[in-house]
Amino acid sequence: MTTTPPDHAAPGTDPRAAYRDALLRLAEHDERVLCLDSDTGGLENTFGARFPDRYLNVGIAEANMLSVASGLAARGYRPYVHTMATFATTRAAEQLKLDVVGNALPVGVVATHSGLSATHLGTTHYALEDLAVVRALAEMTVVVPASGAEVGPALHAAHRRPGPTYLRLGRSATPDIRPEDAGFELGSAATLRSGTDATVIAMGPYPVLMALEAAHALAWEGVSCRVLQVHTLVPLDTAAVLAAARTTAGIVTVEEHRPQGGLGDAVAATVSAEHPLPHRRVAVTGEVGVVVQEHREALEAADVSAAAIRTAVAHVIETGRGNRHDWPTLG
Repeated sequence: MTTTPPDHAAPGTDPRAAYRDALLRLAEHDERVLCLDSDTGGLENTFGARFPDRYLNVGIAEANMLSVASGLAARGYRPYVHTMATFATTRAAEQLKLDVVGNALPVGVVATHSGLSATHLGTTHYALEDLAVVRALAEMTVVVPASGAEVGPALHAAHRRPGPTYLRLGRSATPDIRPEDAGFELGSAATLRSGTDATVIAMGPYPVLMALEAAHALAWEGVSCRVLQVHTLVPLDTAAVLAAARTTAGIVTVEEHRPQGGLGDAVAATVSAEHPLPHRRVAVTGEVGVVVQEHREALEAADVSAAAIRTAVAHVIETGRGNRHDWPTLG
């Protein structure tokens, strides 16, 4: 399988618009679906106009919104709360932990402006720690679509699961990696490109796009690089990760998050227990927000880039050479 990287200048699908459309479709088929908003704009003219008795704007009060959603979920509703990622997980962390996760209630947390996608709004709006928070909360499904085209399938798949869910979205459109009808199975990683020398495991819009760009460039240099897209961080597709560990010389993880607590840690915990091998992390490092930059430009300045992935792949291949084993895949 070879997925060619799309032109990174291509407009793609707006993830927030895709979510608004998907939530409407969900509500048309399930009268338990409620929409709770935190004055973020957009939903009052879509969901609020179509279902005014099922739309509630609590204002800029994220912690209160999660508590309200918990009460509604306990009464049999399926509330979806909408806010920015940093506010959902750090400002409202206590309510998320105690009210939602502590009671295993089916509240959908739809977190926009994740990573550096809202870099122009300043440090208060960055979300580079949110995945560490939600990973540490047991029993929460964590989904990170790679483009707007995956948002609808992801939302509908998450709706079928019990318990709380966290859907991490960016702010603006990024190139579509896969078409909406490509199929979406929660907990199942997607192999976007086959390879035998190293594996790049990527999560999120630009990380996946950059992984494909790096693999495409490495192929011209004679390096066969597998690209595995993880859209479900919890539960992680450990079988796919271990299969990659057993058949390639090393792993590079790529994410739009701090190195601590995200995809890199999840993969490291998996392979270190079953099949240790060279592993490099490409994640947001250093100081961010010093200057106002576009989304991709800010990521590249923070050491998340196709060039950084190529360097990391070369490192793990060099380190892992001589340590490679073609172990049989476990049944």
